[in-house]
Amino acid sequence: MSSMKTADEVSPTRRRLSRDERLRQLLDVAWRVVRNEGTEALTLGYLAEQAGVTKPVVYDHFNTRPGLLAVLYREFDTRQTALMDKALRDSEPTLANRARVIASSYIECVLQQGREIPGVSAALAGSPELEKIKREYETAFIGKCRTALAPFAGAGTIAAAGLWAMLGAAEALSYAAATGDISADAAEEELYQTILSMVDRNADQ
Repeated sequence: MSSMKTADEVSPTRRRLSRDERLRQLLDVAWRVVRNEGTEALTLGYLAEQAGVTKPVVYDHFNTRPGLLAVLYREFDTRQTALMDKALRDSEPTLANRARVIASSYIECVLQQGREIPGVSAALAGSPELEKIKREYETAFIGKCRTALAPFAGAGTIAAAGLWAMLGAAEALSYAAATGDISADAAEEELYQTILSMVDRNADQ
């Protein structure tokens, strides 16, 4: 009897990934590409190459490059929302606590994702379709902040201008922390003070 083994006996059959598992793999590779090479390097063809799959597999999941970027941003936003919601539920209902939760949750989530999220966020502004998606998530975040902070404002609400200014500060500070220009603690404290100041201005109205 021959002692030679067949190819199937020598190497076990590779398990076929489910659709959800494949999506998770592609997203992990996409984040890695953005982190290591920048958003401009992330094309569907390059993602297929880096993930070791054929182009049709990637196109089946995302259809277009904007579609891929939208999924990445949606994943980041979902993580950020869950982190902030939990922190708000667990915090005491005071202005200081609510402001601290918003500041720490925003900064922490950007830092957890790493330096790649600023590139994805910037890319979202590159087309009307992606800008619309980004604006929808920003509007939802501002609404959540208004609900959390309004009880501490004199008029019972927070002016939209102040909330958009706060969001701009949050983005700038978190991205500066992600790139190492400032520390995470400094970013959080500055955002915290910005939120307190915004509410105080509304309390005087």
